Formats: sequence, structure tokens, C-alpha cells
Amino acid sequence: MKTILPILALVVGGAPFAGAELRVFPEAIELRGARDSHALVVQQVAPDGLTRDVTGEAVFTPADSGVAAWVDGALVPRGDGSTKVWVEHGGERVEVPVAVRGAGERPELSFRLDVMPVFMRAGCNSGSCHGAGRGQDGFMLSLFGYDPTGDYRRLTRELIGRRVNVAAPAQSLLLEKSIGAVTHTGGECFTADSDYYATLHEWIAAGAPDDGEAVPEVEGIELFPPKFVLRESGDPAAAPSQQMLVRARYSDGSTRDVTSLAVFLTNDDSVAEIGDDGLARARSAGGAFVFARFDKYTVGSELVVLPAAELAWPETPQRNYIDELVQDKLRKLQIPPSGPATDEAFLRRAYLDLIGLPPTVAEYHSFVEDSDPAKREKLVDSLLAREEFIDLWAMKWGEMLQIRSGGDARGGRPRKAAWKYYQWVREQVAQNRPVDELVAELVAATGSNLSEPVANFYTTHTNQPLTALQRAENVAQVFMGTRIQCAQCHNHPFDRWTMDDYYGFVSFFEGVRGKGGANAQELYIYNDNARQTSEHPVDGRKVPPKFLGGAAPDTGGEDPRAALAEWLTSGDNEAFAQNLANRAWAHFFGRGIVEPVDDMRITNPPSNGALLDALAAKLVGYDFDMRRLVRDIVTSHTYGLSSTANAANARDERFFSRSYVRRLQAEVLLDTLSAATETVSRFSRTPVEFRAVELFEGGRGDYFLDTFGAASRETVCACEVSKEANLAQALHLINGNTLSNKLRESRVVYDLVQSSAAPEEIVEQLYLRTLSRKPSEAEVATMIELVGHDAESADANVRRAAYDDVFWALVNSTEFGFNH
Repeated sequence: MKTILPILALVVGGAPFAGAELRVFPEAIELRGARDSHALVVQQVAPDGLTRDVTGEAVFTPADSGVAAWVDGALVPRGDGSTKVWVEHGGERVEVPVAVRGAGERPELSFRLDVMPVFMRAGCNSGSCHGAGRGQDGFMLSLFGYDPTGDYRRLTRELIGRRVNVAAPAQSLLLEKSIGAVTHTGGECFTADSDYYATLHEWIAAGAPDDGEAVPEVEGIELFPPKFVLRESGDPAAAPSQQMLVRARYSDGSTRDVTSLAVFLTNDDSVAEIGDDGLARARSAGGAFVFARFDKYTVGSELVVLPAAELAWPETPQRNYIDELVQDKLRKLQIPPSGPATDEAFLRRAYLDLIGLPPTVAEYHSFVEDSDPAKREKLVDSLLAREEFIDLWAMKWGEMLQIRSGGDARGGRPRKAAWKYYQWVREQVAQNRPVDELVAELVAATGSNLSEPVANFYTTHTNQPLTALQRAENVAQVFMGTRIQCAQCHNHPFDRWTMDDYYGFVSFFEGVRGKGGANAQELYIYNDNARQTSEHPVDGRKVPPKFLGGAAPDTGGEDPRAALAEWLTSGDNEAFAQNLANRAWAHFFGRGIVEPVDDMRITNPPSNGALLDALAAKLVGYDFDMRRLVRDIVTSHTYGLSSTANAANARDERFFSRSYVRRLQAEVLLDTLSAATETVSRFSRTPVEFRAVELFEGGRGDYFLDTFGAASRETVCACEVSKEANLAQALHLINGNTLSNKLRESRVVYDLVQSSAAPEEIVEQLYLRTLSRKPSEAEVATMIELVGHDAESADANVRRAAYDDVFWALVNSTEFGFNH
């Protein structure tokens, strides 16, 4: 019998992992009151990290059934005291402490703690239903319940006796519409036999009371298990799954299982889906997060779905900490990286990324023919020292800071002020000034927009000065990668920011004022220290300055921006360093570790959190020397990977297992076109020797740059720089005057034809100029066939026209317009 039982257990319960550890979540339980109950989640964890949900197979045995009992998949109170529950599976047993208080008490239902969570779970107060700005069908709730006082009033004081009928609870519109008994635009929300219906019915039957002043508030939630690893199944019906559990913490020290009241979502439903019941199911190999929202809090658990078949891991070099962390993530996901890029591909990639120009033919030969094993590191160092690096990064700062002119000093930013602003920014980049110092000076800026160019941080290119709300939103988005705009009108639906957080941050900018100077173009920025509060729109109270996610500083009646600048740029402010590191990473890989780069929130987690943390820590350790961080990135093996996918990483778009092909930014593309043809571009009101990346106001008004997605600098959103290809771009390169004029003005082909070089050599030279690589034999044959007998003509103009066609074809190729 002892031999048969284990075998029978394997057949009935499913084979446990060899050497697996049994884990139970949460590790301890407290039950308060007769209404309370609490489930458990049981997980097997194999030595290799693979997990399996065995909750449905485990046996739960309370040690003292007089204190707590296991009923219908949850612990329920039976009497006050302490006990434990034994959780058994596969021959292992785990003890979970249980404490019970108030088992004989059945407290009245709370509007805020019991009723409002039903509205969120059922979707009643979502933006697509009654939580919309104007409500739905004449009834409005606050979005996700940010205003419980107003919600209670609208439920009980509007349409008295109809929405809530305390005399006949079942006839309340609130209930009849929820179960579809009467016409309801939102359809059936739940059934009459559900716990949700029972909660609302009991509350109404009790007289629909409001809460007293002593109602505890939710202070946070936990999602269990915090991480799980499943293996992909070829059969969708047998897809592995994991039950999630949500526990809320309250201000009175109590906890509560709120899984049935939480809202669940995932950031990548192609990898995993999660149902309303909190059951997450694997769909395909990859990495994702599942989230739970309750009250104003959202938390996530990381999910990894491994391929059905285990893969052999290739030998991959590690040049620095970046490679260690990227490869560690890829190993966990079983996504093998591509091989290294060729010297030609790396050369072109590094030039375009670091200085916004392609290598010359001479630079190509110098690098490719160099046999030094450290030649890539030497190349990076040489590019970091060039003036063009400064120009490129000054342009990037110009985009973030919206450097452009418009209007006059009374309500805008004159061109002279915009020019001085750009020159100040470029000088900071040229001096390699620590980024924390640069940002601190911007945030606390005062003075004349002409003599103190940094003051232009608080001027604008429109004739309408920015409001305190706009300034707060811009600072949060640019320097913390955080979009707080949603919290202006309601608690943020997908992040932790509340309206209190929003208006506390706005208060830092309430005192910023401007006054004109003697010069018509001059504007003085100063702070009215008496204005240090903003008004909360819900209850009209004054909200003092408060850091986002931090404390409220004691400003001593002085300009609160000084305290903000110090806190914002502190090495202890993870959001600041992570935002800068993420933006730098995105420049070199085409996407951020958090993408979009200015939308860092709980429900948009980093694809590799350990990597982002390490980059941010390095930046702080480098005293915010951005150039050193850039060098780390570009000298890593990860940056030097090929863009050619292998069979296992072809679907990877988030974990950096290869170099992602990305279209050149508009300014870089135009400068690359000019460099290849050895011509100059002409811009309005700008000297002819200026390149596109040197335009201090960006490419505003230039047809080519506008067409190819240059930032208009009207907002701080990173989305303003568009790298999406479209038909207008293709048509302009094929038929527009930009390329045709450059080919007509260029002497490149003319000089090659005049040199009496062989056709094969001319074709090779054109490839090196445009694509930074030599053509294959097949490409040479195709191009020679294209020029045909014209290459042998005695007329130089005929020969030039033939090779102009080759030149035209190369700059119109996809390879020319993309970095790879």
C-alpha cells in the first residue's frame, strides 16, 4: 500500500517537479469579523524556477476548527484566537499562522469599503460607463471612485426612492439594472445570486447608510504570487495557469482578501490572459506582467512563459554589467541572442547613433582594416569626443525642452531668447555638465530670458504662458518620465497618483510669474513666494507643495522650487535617474526598457527591471555624467549584436536579444543624405553650413523634416519625434526635389567618372558612401547590368547619368533610411 499511494497521488494530482519547493501565499492570515474569509494560493517551484499552481490539488487542514474552518476554498472564522492551517501537497507540508478577532461580530456593511468596490469590479465607475466625464444615461459616478462623498450623494439623494429604494430594496434601479431586470445600456453586470448583488441588497435594506468618520482607508495592496514561470503548451485547452490572490492593507492595521473585488489586467495578452476571477493563463512564450487594481492602488506580478522545448544557450561574450543583465533575462525567457554584428554594420550604427552622420570612405577603410581587438571601444571614444556628438545631444535636449520661438516677450518666447536658450543648453552638453546640475538649474530658474537663458524654461513658444498645471505636468514627464495628467480630474486609473498628489506637485509652480523688461523682447521670471498652494477642485481646500511619491517639504516661505530641484535631482530619487537612463538606452536601441520612455508607471513596467536599476545606479555613481553611461551602453556586447534574427528570437521586440532595425530620425536622415552626396541643405534664416541637427528650433517649417517626422516641439511628449515610415516619405524621395537637387549638385559621381575608375570600383565607392559596406558579387552584377553600355560611353555626361541612377537607387533603398 505504501508503494501504491505515491503513484496514485501522481496520477490524480499531477506529477510534482523533482526537488520542488512548496510555497503558500500569503504567509500568514488574519480574519476580522464574521463576514471575513481568506483564500490561499499554493505554488510548486522547481529548482530551475519553473512554477506550477497546485492550489486545487492541495489539502488544507486547520489545526483548530473552533478558531477557523476551511469552507469552499477559503478560511472562515469560527472563534477568536490563534491557530494554524496545514497545507499539504506531494508529501510536503507548510504551516500558515491564522489569527481571528471578532468572530462573533457581524459589522454593518460600509459604503466605502464594501459597496464602492462592487462598482469598480462591475465596471460601473469606469470611463466607458458611469465614470465618464458626463456620466451615462443621466447617472454619474466618480471615475474609479475618487469622490465617495459625491457618489453617495448621487446614489441616495438624486431620484430619491428610485436608484435606491430602502422600502423595497429589490426594486432599486441600482439592483434591477445591474442584473438586467430592466433595460440597461451596460447590460448585465452580475447575477441575482452573486455576492455582489447580496452586498448591495443588504446595504440598501439596512437603509443605505453612509459611513461614519472612523472608516479605515486602504493603504496598499499585495498581489500573490509575486512571480511565476510557466511553460508554453502546444494545446490551448491545456495551457498552464496560475490563480492570483489580492490582499488589501488598511489604516487600522487589518488586512482583507479582496480578490473577488479586484480588477485584473495584463500588459501583453499575447503572452498571457487573465480573467475576472484572477486566473492567469499562458498563451505563448515571452515575458509579461499581470496586474490587479483595487481602490486607488495597482500592483503587478511578473510572468514568464517559457517555450515548449528547452533551447541550447549559445556562448555569448559579456563585456560589462549590461551584458550580464540582458543575458540573464534572455536565459530566463529562453530567448537566445543573435550573433555579433559585422564590423561594417557596427561602424555605420555607431556613427549614426553617436554623431548623426555616416562614416566617410576613408573612415570605413581605417576601421575595417584595423586589426586591434579593441577597435570598437577606440571608435566609440573617438566619436564621443567629436563636436557632432554635442550637436546631436543638444538637439535631443532641445526637443525635450521645447526650444523654439513664437510671440513676443509679453506672452511668448522671442527668437533671440530661443537662440540664447539653445546656446546655453549646447554649452552644458559641450562641457559634459552633470545632468543633475543642469536640471536643478532649469527647475529653479529665475531672471531675464535674455541675460539668464535658463529662465526660458518658464517661457513658452506660444502667446499663452503656461499654467502651473502645465508646468507641473511637463516637469514630471520630462524629468521623471511620469505622466500625471490623468490625476488632474480624478485618481490615475493606471498608476498610483491621486488628485492630492497632483495638486501637491502643482503647488511648486503656483508662484512662478513673469514681468516685462525695458527691452521689448525681455521677460523676467520670478517667484511670488506668497503663492505656495493650489486649490483642490473637489472640496476647494488648499494643497501645499508635496513631492510626487514623497514628503511635503518645509519651504520656510521661500521659493518652493529650490526644494523641488534638490529632491528631484537627488541620487535617492530613483525616478529621475531611471528616466534619464531609459531615454539614453532608447536612443541606441530604438525603444526604451520602459516604452514609451515618458510613460513610466506601475502598469507599464520595465522589460528588464534589473537592467534599468543598474543603469540608473551607474548614472548616479558616475555623478550624473551622461557620457560615461553612453559609453557603457555602446561598448556592450548587447549593442553590438546583429539585427538578423534567429529562429528563437524573431518575435522578440522587448528584451534586446538583437539589434532592432529602426528608421533614421528626420534630421539624421537629411544630414546623412547630405554627407553621402557631399552637398549642403538650405534652411530658412540659417547659415548654409548648418546641418539639420544644428537647427536650434528644430525642423519646423522645412518640408523634408516635417514629412519625415521631426518634432514640432509643441509638447514635451517623446511621441513628437516620429520614426514611422509612410507613403509621403517614399514619394518625396522618389519624386521630390530634395534628392533630385542633391544629386544634381553633387560632384561625387562626376569625380568618380572623371577618375577613369572601373565600373566595379565606382559601384563599390557608391555603396561605401551610402550603406557603409561593400556590395556583394550579386549586387555588383546587378548594378553593372543597370548602367549597361552607358558606362563605356565616351560622353562623361552619359556615364554620369548612368551611375546617378545607381546612386539614386541606393539612397532610396530601405537600408539607407534605417539603422540596423
